[in-house]
Amino acid sequence: MRSRRSYAVKITVNDRNITEVVIDPHYEKKHSPSINDELILDLVQLLDGKFYEVQASDSDFKYFVADPLILHGLSYRLIWLLEDEKLYVGVINAFRR
Repeated sequence: MRSRRSYAVKITVNDRNITEVVIDPHYEKKHSPSINDELILDLVQLLDGKFYEVQASDSDFKYFVADPLILHGLSYRLIWLLEDEKLYVGVINAFRR
C-alpha cells in the first residue's frame, strides 16, 4: 500500500476554499479494483459548492460522508474530513455503492 498522496484543486466546500486533496491509501485494501486516485479526485470535484453536515468530530477534525455521489451513472460513497483552519480535504475512503 502506498502512502498518502496530495493533489492541487480549486473547490469550495462548506464555504471553505479548498486548495488541496490528500488521499489516504485505505481504499486500496478492498476497493482498488474499482477505485483509483483519479476517480476519487473526480468525486471530490462533485463536493464543490455544496455544504455537508458533520457526521463526527475529533479534536481539530470534522468527518463527513457524501452518499450518494453519482459519477458516470454509478453511485459512490466518499468519506472525508476537514481540519480546522486548513485548506484541504482529506479523503479517508471511497467505494462504489
